[in-house]
Amino acid sequence: MSVVNAKIGAKQSLLQKSINAVLLLILAGLLFPVFKWAIIDAQWAGTDRCTGDGACWVFIKLRLMTFMFGFYETEELWRPSLVLALWAIAIATLFRSTYSRGLKILPAVIVLLPLLSWGLLDGRWFGLPHVETTRWGGLLLSLMITLMGLSLAFPLGLLLALGRMSDLPLIKAGSVAFVELWRGVPLIAVLFMSSVMLPLVLPPGTELDKLIRVLVGVALFTSAYLAEVIRAGLRGVPSGQAEAAAALGLMGWQRLFLVVLPQALRSVIPSLVNSFISLFKDTSLVMIVGMFDLLGTVQQANTDPYWLGYSTEGYLFAGLVYWAMCFTLSRFSMKLEQAR
Repeated sequence: MSVVNAKIGAKQSLLQKSINAVLLLILAGLLFPVFKWAIIDAQWAGTDRCTGDGACWVFIKLRLMTFMFGFYETEELWRPSLVLALWAIAIATLFRSTYSRGLKILPAVIVLLPLLSWGLLDGRWFGLPHVETTRWGGLLLSLMITLMGLSLAFPLGLLLALGRMSDLPLIKAGSVAFVELWRGVPLIAVLFMSSVMLPLVLPPGTELDKLIRVLVGVALFTSAYLAEVIRAGLRGVPSGQAEAAAALGLMGWQRLFLVVLPQALRSVIPSLVNSFISLFKDTSLVMIVGMFDLLGTVQQANTDPYWLGYSTEGYLFAGLVYWAMCFTLSRFSMKLEQAR
């Protein structure tokens, strides 16, 4: 009997290997033309329009600074480069930290780093030449909207989650109404209202920067979703944890921030990161209010008469950047889940 089972297992293994080999051959046949166009026949060097049939990566090379920083002043590019480097260091520090240490670092990242970033990019806070937000763009604008929007949305979402769990009827009703209102409106409508309609209700003569209006809209919209994610995490923490902390003499805020909240956030890390990824991709919607993020700068470059016909390279580049950022966030999520 064992000999028969072994023969059956060997036949199944051979069949699986054959199917895998056939699938790999089919996949290679489908991908080879793409590989040939993108790598083998591609033109990488030069400053003029490409003449071959392959991909024209010269277009990406010459437009790279615009895709990265938008229309930021060329002589001041060290400032956005420094900002991106600071964010990369902060995220790498969180990535390498334990879960408990990461929670201690997170408030500084959420509060201080956005303020420092805005000061460096704007310039006026530090006595640097002022660069208007209308000149911010590309990947820089996408990241700033995502990171600053999350910095505003996370604490607001935490307050809303606690409000929905409150025993005070007025606070609970207000939190529920806020969350349901903003979750029932698409982000594109929120951006339109914050950019176009908000100035109509402000006092005459009041001017509010368009990027600030976008950030406020993004923060309010995202906070409603984060509130539900955080509330689910808080509901999942056993009541015995808070009771044990109370027995040790911890005050209410100490029980929340030292015992309950760390456990709640750990349990909802995948959902939180999913919200972050969704927001990063949704920054492409700011084109509706006249701002040019990564995708917006790519689309604008595609309209240049001299470079017509290379939109495929532009969209492929944008897609790869979005994928790289989202993949990094997903790996960061896995690291946080495994950290102790």
